[in-house]
Amino acid sequence: MEFFNVVTVSDARMIIDDNFNIKIGYEIVNLDECTGRILYEDVISKEDVPAFKRSAVDGYAVFSKDVFGASESIPSMMNLKGEVLMGQVPVERIEFPGDCVYVPTGGMLPYGANSVVMMEYTERLDESTLLISNPAAPGENIIDAGEDIKTGEVAIKKGTRLRPYEVGVLSSLGFLNIKVSRKPKVAIISTGDEIVKADGIPKPGQVRDINTHLLYSLIMEDSGEPVVYGLIKDEFSLLKNTVEKALSECDAVIISGGSSVGKKDETVNVINSFEGPGVLIHGISVKPGKPTIVGKVRDKIIFGLPGHPLACAVMHRVIVSHYLNSLTGHKLLEYPVTCTFNINYHKAKGREEYLPVMLDYDGDKIKATPVFGKSGLMTGFSKAWGYIRIEKNQEGIKEGQVVYAYKF
Repeated sequence: MEFFNVVTVSDARMIIDDNFNIKIGYEIVNLDECTGRILYEDVISKEDVPAFKRSAVDGYAVFSKDVFGASESIPSMMNLKGEVLMGQVPVERIEFPGDCVYVPTGGMLPYGANSVVMMEYTERLDESTLLISNPAAPGENIIDAGEDIKTGEVAIKKGTRLRPYEVGVLSSLGFLNIKVSRKPKVAIISTGDEIVKADGIPKPGQVRDINTHLLYSLIMEDSGEPVVYGLIKDEFSLLKNTVEKALSECDAVIISGGSSVGKKDETVNVINSFEGPGVLIHGISVKPGKPTIVGKVRDKIIFGLPGHPLACAVMHRVIVSHYLNSLTGHKLLEYPVTCTFNINYHKAKGREEYLPVMLDYDGDKIKATPVFGKSGLMTGFSKAWGYIRIEKNQEGIKEGQVVYAYKF
């Protein structure tokens, strides 16, 4: 394949989808350990939630017809029969006109009641007499059985990344052991003669390792399990041996650096040295991150990402995350913030661009200001709230133009 026979981002994703159809499998985890995991199958409720009709407020359960027309000037006089105790089935019943029963928030509604009057609209005259100064429509202040979740309903869809809120739903349904997608193991191999460990002291011409730790965190965000294979010098045999080991142990491999066409860039040669299709993509029409590689070896995917940290981060977001989500079945839904662009910005046609931006309020509007930085620098992401995507045939953005910002 000729270098920089570039494809679009959408074409790159399509090539990945067409060439890889791997099922990652599942594991069962405890309810308290499933936050951030991807649900493997639909959770179907085996019961109604709530299981009984209950009050949504502190107040008095009544038959709504008995308080029809009640007001402060002409209150309804009611017969107070007793109270509902939390966690117990009501003993008292609404059986005669004018009966009422005190019920706390969440308490079970007594037989015969079809609404609840809030305490603010009541006044006790004595132990058995209550004045109600506000009407209540049928069903008012009541939560019906199954109003939250009905028996047989899909409570949480497969592919959902479980948050504390979904954990709450699972506990309400009595699910303690949750079937989640197995975390895909993703190898991280950083290359470059100029790279030293993050805790090392760089000599002139050397830089600390950023991408290993950057990719580690990004993979964790994608519900993957990062496996670090260390820093590898720009030597064919060393890189091939490391990739060989990573392929035998992991579901996917990421090689950071060596994706361009320099004399020491060996990623393409290593991928093509194995049996299989080899390199599928070398070059994606995106800024930053054009010299990205996607290969296939032994039915496993190998990504060759640019060594420059900003470009590496963008391409992980654009390409690697897409693949990891397809492995786990996660459907990523993004809801951008509508903003007004703060300056005139020109870009070259032909490449889709991911531009980091800061957001700030300008009166009642949100303005987006680009964070300028070369792909070799990392602060473009650390300072930015998110990014805007500029289409490849778009020449730029005008000051005051409405844009959509996606959160990192």
